[in-house]
Amino acid sequence: MAVLDRFPELRPPLAAEVALIEADRCLDCSGPYAQAPCTAACPAGVDVPRFIRELAAGGTLDAARTIYRENLLGGTCARVCPVEVLCEGACVLSHIGQKPITIAALQRFATDAGRDEDLPLRRRSAPTGCRVLVVGAGPAGLSCAGELAADGFDVVVVDEHDEVGGVVRTAIAPYRQLVDPLPKERVALEELGVRFRLGVRVDSDEDLADLLGNADAVFLGVGLGADRRLECPGADLAGFWPSLEFIAAVKQGCAPDLGERVIVLGGGNTAIDVAREAIRLGAPQVTIAYRRTREQMPAYAFEVADAEAEGVAFEWLAAPAALQGAGRVQRVVFDRLRLGEGRALDVVPGAQFTLLADSVIAAIGQEPRTEISGWFGGLDLAHGVLTADAETGRTSAPFVYAGGDAINGGASVVQAVADGKRAARAIEEALCAS
Repeated sequence: MAVLDRFPELRPPLAAEVALIEADRCLDCSGPYAQAPCTAACPAGVDVPRFIRELAAGGTLDAARTIYRENLLGGTCARVCPVEVLCEGACVLSHIGQKPITIAALQRFATDAGRDEDLPLRRRSAPTGCRVLVVGAGPAGLSCAGELAADGFDVVVVDEHDEVGGVVRTAIAPYRQLVDPLPKERVALEELGVRFRLGVRVDSDEDLADLLGNADAVFLGVGLGADRRLECPGADLAGFWPSLEFIAAVKQGCAPDLGERVIVLGGGNTAIDVAREAIRLGAPQVTIAYRRTREQMPAYAFEVADAEAEGVAFEWLAAPAALQGAGRVQRVVFDRLRLGEGRALDVVPGAQFTLLADSVIAAIGQEPRTEISGWFGGLDLAHGVLTADAETGRTSAPFVYAGGDAINGGASVVQAVADGKRAARAIEEALCAS
């Protein structure tokens, strides 16, 4: 079996008749004085009851237009959003003991139909004469660029990769999204007026100055950097993988032979994804080792439960002290920890233990791109990430805005889309007022 055949979609597309039946279940609980809970829970602000109502009435393309009105990456978000804690988690049906509406699947149904019919994302407004440079073609940058282009701005997006998508393309588990619908979303953005310069790496303020030209504003959607380095002996042994490198290999269809025993280090959603990928690649024993407790895991609780149901085991209050083996990982030595005051962790004396391992994958976060601070004479940072105004996305430099993982240290794709929208509105207001 080919590698990627092991990763069927968690949210497969709905058949047309199933989509209509599901749309009919919606209570349409929006009203003239308050948003529906599902819309209020959507960072992008998609009018969920409206697009579902349009689907139920047979207006599939109308539903797609409603989605695109607020989320130009609605197709991608339908595949990767943590809807269990957003729109679907807020569905009123779940509060009366019924299954919530499968909003993500309905959104995918509508946006897939829109792409099949080459439905434009928006109508482009008259040119404003203003120019904006967007650095980064991830979800924040694409969202900001599309919003601005739709409103008549001349927008250029630069990115070091040869294709758009950022973390969606490189770091999202293949059972959520492999590539599609990113290629068509790129084409749709180009038709809206966005211009792309891909394969262009920005490493310094000199590089940026060459790209800026006569841009009136800049949006930084540069994401985060490489995996954090695992600071313990043995991280140079064969069989050790940083998480992003591992996920990239899987998505390219050339995943390694993990052996029988896999240990994943970390407690976030990436650690959960990596563990579930290892299960799908055939590893019979996969264990996530985390420094804290289950209740303190940053991963979504439903993801932890799903991983557990698939056979992933957990080792709590465990910190790697050393990876050991003869040329290749064979075991991991852990310190046993206990919770101290506040967020402190204390090593339990004499309580080290060892777990056998054929492969170890570290999912302990990514390094912030602190070098960006110097690009504009010293942008303000907080805990290594750019600081930006909560309402506008503006950084400490005038006409420089930012969003996505570059300002939050790593959050959801839909949050990055919302950041891009917010910054686009602020850029428009600033440039049109100047």
